[in-house]
Amino acid sequence: MGVNGRGPERAALLLAGALACAAVVAAQDTAPDKGEQIQNAACLDCHDLRPIQTAAFDKDTWSAMVQSMIRKGAEVKDADKPVLIDYLVKNHGPLPSGAGQSILLNTCTICHDLGRVRAHTVSREEWEETLSAMLNEGAMLSDQDFQVLLNYLARNFK
Repeated sequence: MGVNGRGPERAALLLAGALACAAVVAAQDTAPDKGEQIQNAACLDCHDLRPIQTAAFDKDTWSAMVQSMIRKGAEVKDADKPVLIDYLVKNHGPLPSGAGQSILLNTCTICHDLGRVRAHTVSREEWEETLSAMLNEGAMLSDQDFQVLLNYLARNFK
């Protein structure tokens, strides 16, 4: 017990403070970042996300694409262009070429951005487990595509 019988009150206040901090951190983790906010505001007025998800452009190509979309009416402030382009490269940027790239772009990006795929660098066995789990979640992969994609992921994201 603390001074003047305030031990329980102090403990309650500390617990409340810790919970409030945890809630703020959780809210920050789920809030879209600035690049995603710009993308959603500027790009999704004219088209859905699929063309972006399956493009896999490099920085120069995303820069040219953003300029092209601005000429067509997309509203992006000059100060927001680098933020948007960096976001697009990070989350929808280039992939190594090869058999499996189109399968990844047309199947995996239905649920995952490319940043997530790139960050998942694991062994071939772990990729096989991941793909099997995705099949159980409803991923549309034929047996042939499964093997091609597995080879691609194991070769390029280890």
